[in-house]
Amino acid sequence: MQTLQNLIAGTWRESAGKTLHDLVDPATEELVAHWPGGSDEDVDAAVRAAVDAQPEWAARTLTERIELLHRWSDTITEHASELAELECREMGKPVGLGRTFIEGAALGLRAAADQARSYAFEQSVPGPGGSTTRIVRRPLGATAVITPWNFPVPMVLGAVGPLLAAGNTVVVKPSERAPLSVVRLCELLDPPPGVLNLVLGDARAGIPLAEHEDVRLVHFTGSVAAGRSVGAAAGARLHRSVLELGGKDPVVVDAGVDPVRTAAAVAFGAFVNSGQICTSMERIYVHRALAEPFIEALVAQAAGQVLGDGRDERTTLGPLVDRRQRDLVHGHVVDAVARGATVRTGGAVPEGPGFFYPATVLTGVDESMAVLREETFGPLAPVVVVDSFEEGLDRAARSQFGLAATVYTEDADHITAAERLPAGVVWVNQWQGGGPERLYEPAGVSGMGATGAHAAYDAATRPVSVHIAKAG
Repeated sequence: MQTLQNLIAGTWRESAGKTLHDLVDPATEELVAHWPGGSDEDVDAAVRAAVDAQPEWAARTLTERIELLHRWSDTITEHASELAELECREMGKPVGLGRTFIEGAALGLRAAADQARSYAFEQSVPGPGGSTTRIVRRPLGATAVITPWNFPVPMVLGAVGPLLAAGNTVVVKPSERAPLSVVRLCELLDPPPGVLNLVLGDARAGIPLAEHEDVRLVHFTGSVAAGRSVGAAAGARLHRSVLELGGKDPVVVDAGVDPVRTAAAVAFGAFVNSGQICTSMERIYVHRALAEPFIEALVAQAAGQVLGDGRDERTTLGPLVDRRQRDLVHGHVVDAVARGATVRTGGAVPEGPGFFYPATVLTGVDESMAVLREETFGPLAPVVVVDSFEEGLDRAARSQFGLAATVYTEDADHITAAERLPAGVVWVNQWQGGGPERLYEPAGVSGMGATGAHAAYDAATRPVSVHIAKAG
């Protein structure tokens, strides 16, 4: 049985922590690997390696750093199927879906690296009396990337590209619930010693990494509670943090759209990856004028999902990552039903091994229920019928979360009104639309720190002004 190791300064080594934990396949509950709990010693060694390697890495030309990231992109694309198989074994994602996201993340890594070509790392501004002010963007130094379990490989790639292209070095800590694919990713990339380091573990690795005095930026994706701790730890040291936290994303379905086609789009946004996406559609507000055909079509879409092992090509809905997550999801259904909601399809824990949960549609829900207030992270589609588009927008805005929102409408005025939703990203008529040019910062408790395009390089560098006057 494989025992996962850390990558520090180019060498694979066992954790100094003595505690090992089991990683099980969520579809079969069979043992897959052992992962270490982590330790301060592991983190210190990884950060020291990153600090030592950073000056030489930053001294390379920008072209050299970009070319390395391009090679990594090609390698990841070549091995996308292998990495997707590992993601399936550790967190249940269907292999075909995982491959698609990994290939997209490889292209995203290339695009993020290419953004550096047009970024103003240096610029000169003329001043009075023939003086000049040079503004130089310098790398921060050693940085940390702490990623969640729902997209193990893509989350790492999305964070490290701008950090490395800008001349920083990185220590990656993946979620302890899905470390297997990230270990293999680092094996495939074979980074220069100390430039990209990997430490495994739970909070015993995550906390000392977030609190380390030599980590100049922490890029964290995860829960609100953990994100608050990471932000507080970085802030106490006057270090930066970029936080992408939980979501409870709404979708507003306006009168006038095709109810069947829109229901299919919403079903995809609610159920893909078993609903384990920060931007999953978790609150659905549909105009009364088309509520009946929309709900009927949504129920049909949910009932048509094929629940099963992600290695089976017929599977569209894999298991949840573990029993704890399934218990949370089912708890939201039980709470909603106890408060008056109706289960239109799904809503029951299947018998047999694995952490499966069916695609579930709920109606008759309201804000007294956890399913409309708290992040579910599962294949639930709670539907609220509203009397107007304005009511839908108003209720969509009533949340402490503000990661993303989606609106389906054919009304030009309603498209304009949708822009007012308090979210980092607003999609109109296309969930997950946009490309490398996308720039956003989460609202509310969903996080802080702008990401995307050149904003990622603003976060990864520190501006220094050098004023030069004429001699004498």
